[in-house]
Amino acid sequence: METPFTNTTLLFLLAIATFLNLTQTLASHRSSSTSLVLGLTHSRVSLPSPKASSYSKKMPSQVSDMIEPLREVRDGYLIPLSLGTPPQVIEVYMDTGSDLTWVPCGNLSFVCMDCDDYRNNKLMRPCGSSFCIDIHSSDNSIDPCTIVGCSLATLLKGTCPRPCPSFAYTYGAGGVVQGALSRDTLRVHGISSTPNNVVTREIPKFCFGCIWASYREPIGIAGFGRGALSLPFQLGFLQKGFSHCFLAFKYANNPNISSPLVIGDVAISSKENLQFTPMLKSPMYPSNYYIGLEAITIGNTSTVKQQGNGGMLIDSGTTYTHLPEPFYSNLLSVIESVIWYPRAKEMETKTSFDLCYLVPHTMNNTLIDQDDLLLPPITFHFLNNVSLVLPQGNHFYAMGAPVNSSVVKCLLFQVMDDGDYGPAGVFGSFQQQNVEVVYDLEKERIGFQPMDCASAAASQGLHKK
Repeated sequence: METPFTNTTLLFLLAIATFLNLTQTLASHRSSSTSLVLGLTHSRVSLPSPKASSYSKKMPSQVSDMIEPLREVRDGYLIPLSLGTPPQVIEVYMDTGSDLTWVPCGNLSFVCMDCDDYRNNKLMRPCGSSFCIDIHSSDNSIDPCTIVGCSLATLLKGTCPRPCPSFAYTYGAGGVVQGALSRDTLRVHGISSTPNNVVTREIPKFCFGCIWASYREPIGIAGFGRGALSLPFQLGFLQKGFSHCFLAFKYANNPNISSPLVIGDVAISSKENLQFTPMLKSPMYPSNYYIGLEAITIGNTSTVKQQGNGGMLIDSGTTYTHLPEPFYSNLLSVIESVIWYPRAKEMETKTSFDLCYLVPHTMNNTLIDQDDLLLPPITFHFLNNVSLVLPQGNHFYAMGAPVNSSVVKCLLFQVMDDGDYGPAGVFGSFQQQNVEVVYDLEKERIGFQPMDCASAAASQGLHKK
């Protein structure tokens, strides 16, 4: 969902979109380590050291390795959250590009979790809490309490009982949400020391956003960034790590299979066979995950080198990879020079993708898309000599069914609209399909390994036959 900013002065006249029907799939995991395995759902879209938390020290002893399904839908990957008292399962987008976890509350079009209770001050975060200071991006601990009218005496003593003021949280793609910080019990599925034995763990006083107005953000979000509000931080896993393996686009909206998301020790153990590149630190966005992009190779010989520090944001909430100028234009020029198929100009105008080609299509009975073999492979080169060849279908994608033995395929890269994310752009979820991505937060590195994520899902019990 790209990078968040906060603004307490924004007002909205926008309503929450229709609530999605919710399902939850429980998976079993064979490891005895301290980890969590979740199932992700995929959806399609056109287009820091963390602060200390009073709960973070408790979480490792309360939560073992966990298992949940990530379901693939039209705009991204959904994770089910069992939240509230009594508990309700709410599917929200998994987003590595932001911290805040939020759910829709209080709108007539949304079947809300007892919204009146969430507006009760007993469930609200106090204005002086670290979470409130974090959501308002304040360097001064008394700023949020000043906003809600606390007296000077209580400000100086740190005893103001008033709740955290409402906030506005904005995303880089233009989405905005407005609400208040709330707290309630989050239930996760942890793996006990006995293999294939999954137990439910309760996380009391889990801090999340109760959102009553939204723009371009129709459902909730589970923030997986590195800040104090993020889901991994509040679960106590920020000094460990997590990994995901996003299913291919063809599985979108398939209720019988989910992408594996693993949180905890299992996610980072026995991963030395992966290629790891170091995380870069951004003074402007310390909660985000940045890695260094050095170059991109088209085919086997043509390489476009990146200038500058190459800080590229890894963001599961952004669908397509975005690259800055002039790097993006240089890359397009190289691709044009090595592909000789006719351009599909009409499709380029219709979709706003910059390179579309009319590619020969041959019917066959194999599982391999032969059309992709006619297009050059694309390799990303990251710091520490890490090279990731994008899996088949992660660069060019068919825009429709074949016609007259040809199919139109477009390059699913886009140009950066601005320079907010650093000179090397955003590595989107579409290009991460069929790749195991490991976030080793303890060693501050990110690993990549091409993988058949459907097979990985089946091994984790996330594929219903």
